[in-house]
Amino acid sequence: MLKTLFVVDNNDDSPFPETSISFDDYLRDYPKIGEPKTRVVNLCDTSRYLSKGYYCSLLAEARHHGAIPSVKTINALRGEGAILWLKKNQIKDDDMPTEQQEFILCMGKPLDGRYGSIAVKVFNEWPAPLLKVTLLPDSGGVRVQVQRCSIKALSPEQHAVMTQILELNANSYWKKQKGDKRARWNMAMLVNKAEKVPPSDKSALNRFVKAGAKLGIAVDIIEAHELTNLNQYDALFIRETTAINHPTYQLASRAEELGLVVMDDTRSILRCCNKVYLHDAFNYQKVPSLKTEFILDDSPQTLDNIEQAFGYPMVIKMPEGSFSKGVFKVKSREELENTCQTLLKDSAILLVQEYLFTEYDWRIGMINGRAFYACRYYMARGHWQIYNHGSSRNFSGGFDALPTFEVPRPVLKAALKAAAAVGNGLYGIDIKEVDGKAYVLEVNDNPSIDHKVEDAYLGDELYMQVMGEFLNRLEQRGH
Repeated sequence: MLKTLFVVDNNDDSPFPETSISFDDYLRDYPKIGEPKTRVVNLCDTSRYLSKGYYCSLLAEARHHGAIPSVKTINALRGEGAILWLKKNQIKDDDMPTEQQEFILCMGKPLDGRYGSIAVKVFNEWPAPLLKVTLLPDSGGVRVQVQRCSIKALSPEQHAVMTQILELNANSYWKKQKGDKRARWNMAMLVNKAEKVPPSDKSALNRFVKAGAKLGIAVDIIEAHELTNLNQYDALFIRETTAINHPTYQLASRAEELGLVVMDDTRSILRCCNKVYLHDAFNYQKVPSLKTEFILDDSPQTLDNIEQAFGYPMVIKMPEGSFSKGVFKVKSREELENTCQTLLKDSAILLVQEYLFTEYDWRIGMINGRAFYACRYYMARGHWQIYNHGSSRNFSGGFDALPTFEVPRPVLKAALKAAAAVGNGLYGIDIKEVDGKAYVLEVNDNPSIDHKVEDAYLGDELYMQVMGEFLNRLEQRGH
């Protein structure tokens, strides 16, 4: 036997005066000894935090009464509501609007019978008894805005249809929607499908999703333009190349404001994306690194000093850059003058660093202050860097993936020290090793993790360790 309770703020709002109960009655009279399996349709006003509607769903969950909407759905729809982007191929032709449209859903059913295929997708995402849906079509599909709706906002005709739909649901089986396997946590994994050299390939992304599922984390792979409603998630995992003046940083900042567990966090992005900060921190905290100086101009005196201090060849770096971009080897005074003159148009500070060629660079993967994977990246053929952006054929060199216990001790110590200078996030520490000495090049937030490259030794365990760290942080944060 299954019992359905329709709970309202007060009995004046009830669609079924004989069978609905007020929130006060639900608070006082339930749970009951020997009661049948019970579910609650919460028709109270949920617009305010800690309102009767909020507590109705919260108490229903505590009492093991199936509740619709859940507290998570209530939170997701607060304020301006939630956004769902649907592409044209996700919508039936008859349901594709040509102009802005609005309609009301009751238990996933449109009151006026329109846009059934869209209604199903909306209700799958945010199961709630009453929803107001606004459709805004564009060339690529439809922007769907979803907001809570109260009984009082309905016309008499809409109220009558709502009553019929609720009566049908009172004794019917509620099919669990796709994805409603009660994952404890929801994560948005931010990617950019147009990125030429993304931090993770498709196979690696799918392994993150599978690892999350094993740990009770439902992972959505999503792009920045789709991520307009962060508050429906518990965590944000950025797998798009980060920058400060960029949506990745803006989304990380917004996610932190909402209390999400974020990786990369804004502090890590700020520190890792700027080599000026990194090398100043390396000096201050005595992280072993290559000789580095800052220059502010390209005056003859400045260039003379640089020549005397470094000799040729030397390396000139822009403060911001990733995947070896913004890094230049200069071999003469003419190249030095031209490079500095060009780069100083875009940056007030440049870094000059001694040139040290090795056959490979170490990459030590760090998470929360501990090393968990290691790679050796070999220089691109005929080039002095791992990546050769001027060659499509020999874009990058080879690699070896190793267990961390095989990493030379000086390299591992340098990686630990460098990570500590930045934070406790997910980092890739790039290090050169010569004659038993380690030199930290930089700390990469959002490091490369590709299938059959960084995971070549650990396999799926690499993804489990990353998702395990998210799980630990989510557990510490709580709901």
